[in-house]
Amino acid sequence: MENKTSASKSAEEKSDELFNRIRNERPLTASGVSQPIEPTLDEARADLAKAISKIAHTALSKKYGPLAGTIAETTAVSVLKDLESNLYRAKGDFTLVAQELLDRALTSRQKRKK
Repeated sequence: MENKTSASKSAEEKSDELFNRIRNERPLTASGVSQPIEPTLDEARADLAKAISKIAHTALSKKYGPLAGTIAETTAVSVLKDLESNLYRAKGDFTLVAQELLDRALTSRQKRKK
């Protein structure tokens, strides 16, 4: 066992109590209702682009110059936006194909029963 003074024990207890309280409390929103705060799609895209930019700057700045990170960030944002729009388009196409297959499968079953 460690020899601790009563002052250090009480300070540790207070800090443990404070950290437990912080972990257990949920953040408050503007309306006063406790809800988890989720970033918007634009914020998430910008954060990911910044992370990619930092990695590109660290890896490529010595060889290609200091603008490698900045160029990588703008490129990442545009690629992510294009990817998002392509995914929405693909989702719509997939929905149409799935609906058509279901319609054909259901109508062919009805014809076989008759």
